[in-house]
Amino acid sequence: MIMRNGLKYVLFVTTVLLLMHCKITKKVVETPIESEPKTYRIGFYNVENLFDTLDNPMTEGDDNFTPEGRNLWTTKRYYKKLDDLAKIIDGMGQPVLMGLSEVENKTVCEDLCKRKGLVMAKYDIIHQESPDFRGIDVALLYQKEQFSILETDFIPIHFPKEIVEDYTTRDILYTKGILNKKDTLHVFVNHWPSRRGGLKESEPKRMYVAQQLKIYMDAILKTSPTAQIVMMGDFNDEPSNRSIMEGIGCQPQDIFDDKAPSAKPQRSAFYNCMDSLHVRGLGTYNYRGNWNMLDQIIVSKALQSPKSDLQVSKSVIFQRDWMMYKHDRFGAMPSRTYGGPNYYGGYSDHLPVYVELIGH
Repeated sequence: MIMRNGLKYVLFVTTVLLLMHCKITKKVVETPIESEPKTYRIGFYNVENLFDTLDNPMTEGDDNFTPEGRNLWTTKRYYKKLDDLAKIIDGMGQPVLMGLSEVENKTVCEDLCKRKGLVMAKYDIIHQESPDFRGIDVALLYQKEQFSILETDFIPIHFPKEIVEDYTTRDILYTKGILNKKDTLHVFVNHWPSRRGGLKESEPKRMYVAQQLKIYMDAILKTSPTAQIVMMGDFNDEPSNRSIMEGIGCQPQDIFDDKAPSAKPQRSAFYNCMDSLHVRGLGTYNYRGNWNMLDQIIVSKALQSPKSDLQVSKSVIFQRDWMMYKHDRFGAMPSRTYGGPNYYGGYSDHLPVYVELIGH
């Protein structure tokens, strides 16, 4: 009888200890662990004349891009280009926001988003027809599950006669949205006038567009000095050109580094993310063997400060061997779709860019 009672006591104590151990273990497992920072990619790509095959009677800009036109732009060629572009955007990691230039209309953007590799991104599209004489526009693809639109606008460009007459260009696309239900972003997608006619001769047009963009952004910063602004696009100028340095006012990175000993005044609230790549001789467009950094992503100070909840951590020119063509004289160049009326079957004459944001 004593042995039985003793055995019962031992079993009781053992059970209690086991329960206490399980309870302690459960508490340890349920202790909250600090989550890893989230990363978001924002990209831009000049897709080189993404036209459908249908003739738009309202414009002459697409006349060459029909099956009967000079470029013999067939359905087969159109869908090959869509597949190629989708492959690149997928290779970029399907950015949450993807700006595009040289798209004819919203339909070509919709067709692009339906291609293999992009369907799972569930992109929605912001686009509006612009008065551009070539019939090309800018657009923004965004993952609607991660970016919620609050506001959209299109900034028209009306050149004064003293700058140029009878010339139309692309609108600037603006949108305001919430990233991951937390951070408010102001996004501008640009495609500034080309250098046709010469760099200096065409510069006043780009300076004027830069000034119009700056007016819009300054209005945002006046209301909200810590606004998180992203400008992206084919600016047809480089980070060191006047339209970028003076028109917008982009400054070197060390101006935004609170710890960096610099005598330079804080003249601007903007930073060009591609500047560090530009000074290394890299670029997105190869002109006769010279790399030009025409495609850029520029951010406000709030996205560059280490004190911000959301900040730029990396700037990238996306380039892979299969995207390139080796020219006999000019070396490696982006493999383009057309050179004049000659069909090469490549991707685009530009390379895409993206930045990576870290959210805390």
